[in-house]
Amino acid sequence: MPYRIKEMVHTIQGEGSNAGRVVVLCRFEGCNLSCDFCDTDHEGIDGPGGGEFGTGVEVAERAVSLWRGGPGMKAVLCTGGEPLLQLDAPLVEEFHRRGFSVLVETNGTLPLPTGVDFVCVSPKAPVLPVIRSGDELKLPFPLPGCDPGIFLGLDFRHFFIQPVWGRNYASSMRKAVEYCMEHPEWRISMQMHRYLGIP
Repeated sequence: MPYRIKEMVHTIQGEGSNAGRVVVLCRFEGCNLSCDFCDTDHEGIDGPGGGEFGTGVEVAERAVSLWRGGPGMKAVLCTGGEPLLQLDAPLVEEFHRRGFSVLVETNGTLPLPTGVDFVCVSPKAPVLPVIRSGDELKLPFPLPGCDPGIFLGLDFRHFFIQPVWGRNYASSMRKAVEYCMEHPEWRISMQMHRYLGIP
């Protein structure tokens, strides 16, 4: 199966509990949702390091070519769009063969392939995701019509509120701070990469 990748770059993870971690970011093309607050260009394969890759070996080898750190901390972050439209167990295995931990950020609407090392579910609607356990749940906030409390019964180690980026960011941030102050089971996730000027 060919893999269509928007961009693939060596960068620093900017969100959630892995903020500050060096990764190879692998942004898959396309998404199964159409969120009006989406802040990510995931259409096409024309980004840095992007393209159509015929095999998982080719994708994993591109990750190897981009990695500039030591061998012990290698990580690839699979995101999108929605990575689970394309990410499958054979590709996860190819990353593992080359010493990469596989981190996934997904909207949670599709099943997870086997072998993923770190799972971040970021729901985009006030419905429970298909993936109901993982390492972190990161909720865009405020999400119209959505009470964050509906997600607290799910089996995640960390629960994050992330202010929606855009022209109303100051308002979103203020609301996120107020919500977390009243609901301390939630933590705020900042999009650190935006302040650092990196992908």
